[in-house]
Amino acid sequence: VQLQASGGGWVQAGGSLTLSCAASGFTVSTYAMAWFRQTPGKEREFVAAAISGRYPRYADSVKGRFVISRDNGKNTAYLQMHSLREEDTATYYCAARSRWTVEYHRDVWYGYWGQGTQVTVSS
Repeated sequence: VQLQASGGGWVQAGGSLTLSCAASGFTVSTYAMAWFRQTPGKEREFVAAAISGRYPRYADSVKGRFVISRDNGKNTAYLQMHSLREEDTATYYCAARSRWTVEYHRDVWYGYWGQGTQVTVSS
């Protein structure tokens, strides 16, 4: 099982960016997929999660601005980020779990991780 995250970069505040998480070894349509982010000196923070593209869950800080989705044909999960703010600056990680958990917001429950992609938002 492998996850390959990409799409990070630099963007001005208010802009948009879409992160991709290409999966191999399993099918994203049947797995719980999640995004977390981390800044230096801080713990990894939950951003969004969904299973089979349904029941999306978002951190309050990104609700209404970020959208988690997937493309079954490409076996890829996405995180569409809009109205970006400086505080969204972080390294973003995608994660996968074979089953949904009520503790979807806790990183300890995810066994598969991408390598991280840096997002920098500046004013």
